[in-house]
Amino acid sequence: MFAHLREDVASVLQRDPAARSKLEVVTCYPGIHALLFHRLAHALWLRQWRWLARFVSQFSRWLTGIEIHPGAVIGRRVFIDHGYGVVIGETAEIGDDCTIYQGVTLGGTSLYRGQKRHPTLESGVVVGAGAKVLGGFTVGAGSKIGSNAVVVKPVPPGATAVGNPARIIEAGSSGQESPFSAYGVTRNMDDPLSKALHALLDHATEQDRRIDALAARLKAAGLCAEGEIDSQQQFDHDYLSKIVD
Repeated sequence: MFAHLREDVASVLQRDPAARSKLEVVTCYPGIHALLFHRLAHALWLRQWRWLARFVSQFSRWLTGIEIHPGAVIGRRVFIDHGYGVVIGETAEIGDDCTIYQGVTLGGTSLYRGQKRHPTLESGVVVGAGAKVLGGFTVGAGSKIGSNAVVVKPVPPGATAVGNPARIIEAGSSGQESPFSAYGVTRNMDDPLSKALHALLDHATEQDRRIDALAARLKAAGLCAEGEIDSQQQFDHDYLSKIVD
């Protein structure tokens, strides 16, 4: 237990610049307290002492504001930052070195007992504040869930998911180490819908340019009468791009 605690404290000092000492982390970080209680509750759960396990979990929830079902499986060096309002369901699995911020829900969408109802977070996943990950699917290693995202389908390794419902805005690879991103936010992120709309605007602008050039050549060659090809309404690419942004 003490080996796990030392690892937990070291992970907090590494990922939270506000943490100044080991004593501060041990005494003032509810995420550390919730993990300690969960290890006890999970051990009781595995020994079939289900009521006592739920009682320990409920006491931890009252003390820390973090609700972790005793059946959930949590790896090493998991950091629950701030933590208030975090809910982790019975069949959830959290890999090593994951980071979870306040208000996160790892919830289930099925009412059938005995099934995998809650998500699996592979190692190194960052889940931003207020995000909801709902269902028995896998969030790949090193991926990031943006704050307030609602994830209802698998996320590939190394990717970033944002929005409601969540969309993948960066696709990574399982062999690529992803740098830590607080709250699942990375610099210069682009929404996939915004990128698609910009591509359509660029394509429309190029089409207009080609049509104007073709019309000018037809007129110069005398293949059409003056005014036969009406000038089309001006396409304001810059204005529409600002709206999309």
